[in-house]
Amino acid sequence: MIASEGKIVIIPVILIFFIGMFTSYLIDDSLSWLKYFNYFSFSFLLFTLYFFRNPKRNPVGELNQMLSPADGKVIQIINVNDPEIGNAKQISIFLSIFDVHSQYVPIDSSVISSNYFSGKYLLAFNHKSSSKNEQTTTLFKTKENNKYKIKQIAGFIARRILNYMKSDQSVIRGQRLGFIRFGSRVEIIIPRNNFDIIVKKGDKVKANTSPIGIFK
Repeated sequence: MIASEGKIVIIPVILIFFIGMFTSYLIDDSLSWLKYFNYFSFSFLLFTLYFFRNPKRNPVGELNQMLSPADGKVIQIINVNDPEIGNAKQISIFLSIFDVHSQYVPIDSSVISSNYFSGKYLLAFNHKSSSKNEQTTTLFKTKENNKYKIKQIAGFIARRILNYMKSDQSVIRGQRLGFIRFGSRVEIIIPRNNFDIIVKKGDKVKANTSPIGIFK
């Protein structure tokens, strides 16, 4: 299954590929530059189809568990002071270009706010990207009034963050939260005192299937 967010990239790549193939048919296909162009366009087409894959996954585990909102690798778990959450933990997940780039709601919640910040484009595994890069931050509240945040952070290549959350919206875990095109970073900010983290730095996680912790 291909993510709908990929159409804006995939359709032009398909057109370029078929233009190259048609040109090869019309003129001398022994031209080395044309062969290399067709090889490159076909390879890029395969890559875009792979990158924008959108596997269907049903949420697993107990309803009070928070699932990972994204695929990727946990690269940082630190203490932070957040203006809305207070004393908090920040779990940072790095998404390489080989990871699925859809994000999902990690636990049944209501949306308090969703804010976009236009920033820089540092490499997503650079921890400075957490505060300096282009990002969208969504503040949620669970049914038990526990607040948490999901930050979608653009990387060096990414230039487009899609976020589908609206203020006062009720959402369920596994619901589509958004999408980031190409390499990126996703962060979860949760209260320090009433949340037990069950992942550690270096873990590989998958959205909707990897529990990251539970509210006490």
